[in-house]
Amino acid sequence: MPEGDTVLQTARRLHTALAGQVLIRSDLRVPRFATADLTGRTVLDVTPRGKHLLTRIEGGLTLHSHLRMDGSWKVYAPGERWTGGPGHQIRAVLGNATRTAVGYRLPVLELLRTADENKVVGHLGPDLLGPDWDAATALRNLLRDPARPLGETLLDQRSLAGIGNVYKSELCFLLQVTPWLPVGDLPDDTATRLPELAKKLLEANRDRPARVTTGSDRPGQRLYVYGRAPRPCLRCRTPIRVADQGDGSRERPTYWCPSCQHGPAPRPYAKQAPPTR
Repeated sequence: MPEGDTVLQTARRLHTALAGQVLIRSDLRVPRFATADLTGRTVLDVTPRGKHLLTRIEGGLTLHSHLRMDGSWKVYAPGERWTGGPGHQIRAVLGNATRTAVGYRLPVLELLRTADENKVVGHLGPDLLGPDWDAATALRNLLRDPARPLGETLLDQRSLAGIGNVYKSELCFLLQVTPWLPVGDLPDDTATRLPELAKKLLEANRDRPARVTTGSDRPGQRLYVYGRAPRPCLRCRTPIRVADQGDGSRERPTYWCPSCQHGPAPRPYAKQAPPTR
């Protein structure tokens, strides 16, 4: 699942393949930009911003893409078979003399002026893996709506940029609270260390091919709770549970341990009261 660490790795691959090279192939397969021709222009850089990718191109243009749940960018050598999915799922092709980048299932793909990038990423909070990271600002953002469930707050990219469903579940486990706990009910010391703990997790995985939060590279033991229901908790052996969480616009499967994590949970899992300060 693409989150801040995955997007950073994708940006690195695209930058290595495209930056400094002149495009000899350009194909944007979305109606609004289907006639745009970028051939003859040099790719300047590929920069991640939270979960967004900004491919900057000579002439003051930026190709903005977002992977969301299923999108991906693949890089191929000349003559190499494209294996990222069927042809009808391809949304973008950018090629130079040595490499071709192919974007599959991209739910967001738009060409804009580089000067207008702020229109698509200006709303984001501090980037956990970016040069603008600021833990104090992130904490203020997280606590802006004290009644909002912690899980929803962590997924709100306006709070801090880069967390997705995996890190949401794992962070809540490490903090020993459920994702349904109102963020304002976090003990002060827990709230204070939350932004840096999130950064620590993403930093630890920025170069890893397989995401790890437990410290173990053994299959099935890399994550504490995400994707593990109904297997036993790695700490207490209680079966991990899963339920949907969302703000009504989109439900996301959310994992937690009912013994290790305290706070409210959805029916039929309601249990312990939130921790006191």
